[in-house]
Amino acid sequence: MPDNVTSLLDDTKAFEGFSRAQVSMILTNPNLEDNPIVYVNEAFQRVTGYARSATIGRNCRFLQGKDTDLADVERMRRAISREEDVTVDILNYRANGQPFLNRLIIAPVKDQSGKCQFFIGIQKEIRERDLDSSADEIGRQLMEVQNRVRADLSMVIGMIRQQSRETSAPEDFVALSRRIETLQLLYEEMTLADARSNRDRIELGSFLSRLACAIAHVDGRPGVRMSLQIEPLAAPIETATRVGLVLSEVLTNAFQHAFDRLDSGLVEVRMSRLSEGGLRLIVTDDGLGIPKDIQWPNPRTTGGRIITGLIEGLEGTLQLGRGAAGSVITIDVPAGGSDNT
Repeated sequence: MPDNVTSLLDDTKAFEGFSRAQVSMILTNPNLEDNPIVYVNEAFQRVTGYARSATIGRNCRFLQGKDTDLADVERMRRAISREEDVTVDILNYRANGQPFLNRLIIAPVKDQSGKCQFFIGIQKEIRERDLDSSADEIGRQLMEVQNRVRADLSMVIGMIRQQSRETSAPEDFVALSRRIETLQLLYEEMTLADARSNRDRIELGSFLSRLACAIAHVDGRPGVRMSLQIEPLAAPIETATRVGLVLSEVLTNAFQHAFDRLDSGLVEVRMSRLSEGGLRLIVTDDGLGIPKDIQWPNPRTTGGRIITGLIEGLEGTLQLGRGAAGSVITIDVPAGGSDNT
C-alpha cells in the first residue's frame, strides 16, 4: 500500500471525517461540456444548502459570488486546464446567499492510459477557529483523503469512463453515484480494520451486509423482501472493492427489474467460504427472471461490462441459472481472494 494511503489510515480522524460524510466531495467530468458536476455527497449538500438535483450537470462556478477572489478562480482554472492538483481557500456562497470560506483541493483522476476522466474536489468549510496552525492540519487531512479516494477511483475508472463520457442522462449519474457510494461504505470498513491493526484486509461480510441493506433501502419497494446469509470473511481491500461493486450491480438489477408488475417477491444474498479457499456469492430472486433470449451480463451495457471486468479482475467465474421463478447468479472467487477470519 502506498505511503500516502498508509498515512491516511494512521489518521483515523481524517478518515472518519470523510467516511462519516463530514468532508464534502464532488466529482466533475471534463469530457462533458463545461466540466459539469456528476456527483456530490451528503456533506456537500449540507454545507452548501444545494440539493443534489440542483447541482448535477452544473459547473462549480455557481458557488462563487461577488466577493470571491478572481485570483483564486484563475488558479483553479489554470490547474484544471493543465490537469494539475491545486489547493485554494476560496470564498463560496451557500444557497441562501451566506458566504463561507472553503478549503478546496482539486485533483485529476486519470485512467490507465493517462487520460483525465474526472476531477475530484475534496473540501471543508474553514471557520474562524480554524484560521491558525490547525488550518495546515486540516489541509493535510484533506489531502490524505483525496489521495485515498483518487487511488480507489482510478482502479474502477476504466469501467465507467465510457458511460460518463458519452451521456448526461440523470439515470446514469445515479448509477455513477451508487458506485462511488459503494466505495464510501468500503472506507468505513477500512477505518475499522485500521483500528484492529489489520490494514491489508477488511471484514467482507460486514461490508457486503451493509451494502446490500443500503441498496435495498434505495431501490426496494413494498412487498419485496430481502434475506441475507453472509458468513464472516476477511478479504484484501482490492478484492473487497471488486466484490462489493459486483454485488452492487447485480443486486440493483434485481430490485429494479425482477419484480416488474409483481406485488411481492424475495431477493436473497448468500456468501460462504469455498472448501478450498476463496468465496462464493449467490444472489437469487423469485421474480420474472432474465429471459433466455437475453445475454447476461450484456456486453453492450455499462453495467454488463463492469460486471465482466470485475469478475475477470478477480479471476473468478459467474454462472446464471434460470429457475421456475426468477434467476440465480453464482459468483466464485478462487483461493487467494479471501481468507477466513
